[in-house]
Order: sequence, then C-alpha cells, then structure tokens
Amino acid sequence: MTKTCDRTEFEQMDIFGIGEPNPWGEFFSGASFLKFLTAEGCAASVANVSFEPGCRNNWHVHNATSGGGQVLICTAGEGWYQEWGKLAQSLVPGTVVTIPAGVKHWHGAKAGSWFSHLAVEVPGEEASNEWLEPVSDEEYAALA
Repeated sequence: MTKTCDRTEFEQMDIFGIGEPNPWGEFFSGASFLKFLTAEGCAASVANVSFEPGCRNNWHVHNATSGGGQVLICTAGEGWYQEWGKLAQSLVPGTVVTIPAGVKHWHGAKAGSWFSHLAVEVPGEEASNEWLEPVSDEEYAALA
C-alpha cells in the first residue's frame, strides 16, 4: 500500500531538497522539481528529481553510441519505473535502477505519494535524451 504524505512532510524526508520547478516540465504529467547536485562540467551529472503525487515523465530513451544511460537512486516517497514491454516496478527509498542506453522507459511518483530520486547521467559518446510520448492516464491508472 502506498504511503501518503503532504508536501511539508515530504520535504522533511527529501534529504537533498526539492529544488526549483523542472525546466523540462513539458515532458512531465504533473509538477516536478529539479536540484542539480554536481557542478556544471562534471563528467557525471547528478540531480535530485522530485515528483508530486501522480506526476511522471514521458517515455524516453537515453541514447549513446557507447556508454551512456542513467542510474536512479530512490531517496524518498514511492514511485514507479517501467521499461517498454515490461511490467512496472515499484520504487521505494534504497531502490537502485540501472538503465542502459537505448532502453525506452519512464519513471515517476505513485498516485498517492510524493517521490524523489537521484538521477545520475552515465557519461557516454554522443549521449542525448530523446523525449517520446506521454504515459497515458489509462496506462498509469492500471498500476496498483
């Protein structure tokens, strides 16, 4: 069962801080927040991404000709991660997800919970992020 909490309670659990409204918010259903933890120019970008209840990002792919991909380290609240063609995986604090380059996926908060994860962009050759279609409300509502 998903634990619920309001934003004030969540901010006390989110040890890295919620940050500012996500500048890539157009690729999210709902409000998300971003706080970079590494300095610009660092070989590996690390950011704390926070999602309001029900918020999720669009399907997307981290492309690279070699290396690349993403690592998610869940830090607060409860969320979902799903790869294209596979069942969604429940995320709780301490869950680590390794996403190889080229894998279509999405991640976000469960309907009743704020959620935060560290997003580590794995360095790679010709690395880029390709945003795709939103996760439909029907697909999302079917998760239990």
